[in-house]
Amino acid sequence: MISRRIEATVQQRLSDLPAVALLGPRQVGKTTLARAIAATRDSVYLDLESPSDRDRLSDPERYLAAREDKLVVLDEVQRMPDLFAPLRGLIDEGRRRGRTSGRFLLLGSASSDLLRQSETLAGRIAYIGMSPFDVLEIERERQSDLWVRGGFPESFLAADASRSLIWRQAFIRTYLERDIPQFGPRIPATTLLRFWTMLAHVQGGVLNSAQLARSLAVDGKTVVRYIELMADLMLVRRLQPFQSNIGKRLVKSPKVFVRDSGIVHALLNIADEDALLSHPVVGASWEGFVVENLIAAAPERAAPLFYRTAVGAEIDLLLEIPGHGLWAIEIKRSLTARPEKGFFAACEDVKPDKCFVVNPGNDRYPLSEGVEAIGLTQMAAILAAL
Repeated sequence: MISRRIEATVQQRLSDLPAVALLGPRQVGKTTLARAIAATRDSVYLDLESPSDRDRLSDPERYLAAREDKLVVLDEVQRMPDLFAPLRGLIDEGRRRGRTSGRFLLLGSASSDLLRQSETLAGRIAYIGMSPFDVLEIERERQSDLWVRGGFPESFLAADASRSLIWRQAFIRTYLERDIPQFGPRIPATTLLRFWTMLAHVQGGVLNSAQLARSLAVDGKTVVRYIELMADLMLVRRLQPFQSNIGKRLVKSPKVFVRDSGIVHALLNIADEDALLSHPVVGASWEGFVVENLIAAAPERAAPLFYRTAVGAEIDLLLEIPGHGLWAIEIKRSLTARPEKGFFAACEDVKPDKCFVVNPGNDRYPLSEGVEAIGLTQMAAILAAL
């Protein structure tokens, strides 16, 4: 089993707080990680998609109070949103008896319903987002496989590229037909598949709601609602623009990425690396892959942004890192590619503390004064060490 870097964070939060919510898309490995953590201590695991486990919680106060000395893992907790009110009372009662940490580990598919209901646990719970595998969790020689297949464990670990693609296409169908309808108004699966595929075609592009709305024959508000739903489910990322009073005309719409590169390729029916390298999405796919890996590696409080002006000055990724300043990152798929003039012009505008050009290689060397070329894995390791 591949070790997950996030496990240490979950263990630390459980030692500090009564409850931890581990949020992420389905099949990302939340249950596997939770069971591994539960195996290290006295614990109870309940799957709230199981009718028998839900029946055990017909009287949650009585059942959970009797297990105050155990870690209770509640999987798919958004299935029982009414649990949050009794959890608050149980946590407060336990605190009065000295049971101040490690009571509940909640697993959820990052729905907006879950986040709203859990407001009743403010000050008692930590939220941790779980992403698919990243470059720091796999062997370096498998970086290309991670890019092509994406980081969902079943996809990445599949016996071959064909089986990986079959798994991802089944994953997409399951989300469209079963999972997404649970989290909002009924949306036709065919419409949402077309929308998701359109996002894959314009991977990393600045959001143009009107254009997407015309293509889908819906209004702009409906497109925004679709994006918000998929962002809540951690399937899509909206990368917000850097805003500053620097006297330049700035792009103010977010860039939109399908978060997992393997899902991008499955939506576009790209089976392997050879097919990907000859497809027009290859550059945008690599950019999204790098963006997701660097955000996953960066400190929790780091704010990811991008910078673009109307005249073409652009920085692919800006990271505002508390205590370390503003880092500017240009993303290149070629080992020999150098930043374009727009990157240097953008750096003159925002004056970042560090500037990097990230590529697929393993070397780190200066490109010009204040700008370093660096491999993706090295860059992620530097961010993870902050």
